[in-house]
Amino acid sequence: MLYTRRHAVPLGVLSSALVLATLTLILNLSPSAAVPIDVGARSQPTSAAPAITGLRPRPGFLDNVSAFSAPVPPGRVRTATGPYAVHYDFDGGVGRPIAAVDGGHELRPLGQNGGALRLVPQGTGLAVAYPERCTLPKERDCPRAILEGLRDDSLNPGNRPMRYGASIRMTHDDLADGANVLQKGYSVGGVSQYKLQVDHRQGHPSCVITGQKARIYRAEPWIDVADGNWHRLECRRAANRLTTYVDGIPRAFVPLPPNLSIANAEPLRIGGKGPAPGNDQYAGAVDDVFVTISDPVPSVFPTPVRRL
Repeated sequence: MLYTRRHAVPLGVLSSALVLATLTLILNLSPSAAVPIDVGARSQPTSAAPAITGLRPRPGFLDNVSAFSAPVPPGRVRTATGPYAVHYDFDGGVGRPIAAVDGGHELRPLGQNGGALRLVPQGTGLAVAYPERCTLPKERDCPRAILEGLRDDSLNPGNRPMRYGASIRMTHDDLADGANVLQKGYSVGGVSQYKLQVDHRQGHPSCVITGQKARIYRAEPWIDVADGNWHRLECRRAANRLTTYVDGIPRAFVPLPPNLSIANAEPLRIGGKGPAPGNDQYAGAVDDVFVTISDPVPSVFPTPVRRL
């Protein structure tokens, strides 16, 4: 006959075991707390520390698609036929294409000499961080990285009113003789251009527009935005004026010819005029890039007075 031996368990030990099991069950069913992510390295899930998902879009490095710009498709250059707008908030996180908020208009990360872009936390979303300002003796050896779209003639305003800009954060260590925030086109060769930049060592923002006659119009306020804080920079082109706004306040303007037209086959670029040497590389962080093209404001003529 087989007998089973029963072990007596003290009541205190049994109670402690029940309490411990209950606490474990509660912790497993509770929502996980947010864990800070090291944005300086790629996150790799491990068996010891499983990745936390579903909290917010993941920051980290963007994989560079190419070291060179895509070929520009040939064809007649057209302009927007009506109001048009694109807005990039970069909140999709690593692993998703950098697209406009309403979809499409994808931007590709480009880099040379090890230049890379990161998505970093900003407010409740993400922003793009660019490589640190290079101090190498030869500029051609410096890391470079930008975001670049494909040819998109719908972003050509012609002579329509428009607004374009971005939020930026820079320090004086990020400054250089040229730091292009966003641009479409070039100011030489009769290409035409609109551009936002933070040029010179004084940290002055400026809005630039160039028509096909290659005359450059720049509205540059004497204000330093490279103070380590976020600033909202906006360029507004009216029929006869280009105005630079800083944090919603108009700071400088320059007259424009009403018939000046901006139309080119170049893509929208953010952070420089290309990935090659001499690209006026931006350093710092960028968020909320936008381009808005409006309908022309109709001319208003006084109603003639009818004499009786």
